[in-house]
Amino acid sequence: MISVIGGTGPQGLGIAKRLALAGEPVIVGSRKEEKALQIVEETIEELKDYSIAEIRGMSNEDAAKEGDVLIITVPLVAQKPTLESIKEFCNDKIILDATVPLETAIGGKPFRFIDLMEGSAAERTAKILEGTGAKVICAFCNISNSHLANIPEDIDCDCLIAGDDKEAKEVAAEIINKIPGVRTIDTGILEKSRIIEKITPLLIGLNIKYRSHYGGLRITGIPKLDE
Repeated sequence: MISVIGGTGPQGLGIAKRLALAGEPVIVGSRKEEKALQIVEETIEELKDYSIAEIRGMSNEDAAKEGDVLIITVPLVAQKPTLESIKEFCNDKIILDATVPLETAIGGKPFRFIDLMEGSAAERTAKILEGTGAKVICAFCNISNSHLANIPEDIDCDCLIAGDDKEAKEVAAEIINKIPGVRTIDTGILEKSRIIEKITPLLIGLNIKYRSHYGGLRITGIPKLDE
């Protein structure tokens, strides 16, 4: 079971919808269970003309407890309190972190990056969850909310991931690659998340400059993960 923590926002809900459409049962988590239940009800109605897997709504804590793979989709300011609230349920689980340190967290511009003491948001997550055995992977940082919401169109974008556990990255890639059009590329150790996360404000800036919502990233000349 895949749980999207903070899944009622545009990014989290977009990921949840795409995974459900791909046949993956998913839990949408929220700080307030009532909001998650409402959003899930609206989502099921929205996708009624499609064949989808089970979608459930829960509090972030219950979603983390039930999920085998957790996807963190919260703003930077909510990252630490959210992780601390679910930490006891993260033992030995795979954690996909989509957090990006944008200046919007401090009232700045969305195309500017905040340098974190830990190096990256994903490394910050790993630091917060230290001792739980959680396998943290940076993922989904460079796929726009507009791409995710543009159902049923394929997503013309690669998904760069980084993490220290090879098997966990393979599981993550298997999940992410189920989204039509997306190809997952393993960039290496978790420290590479420092580069991946900085691509996001660049893409946001390009979308603003060229008045687009669908600017993405494609890496050429790289074979598939299983080759």
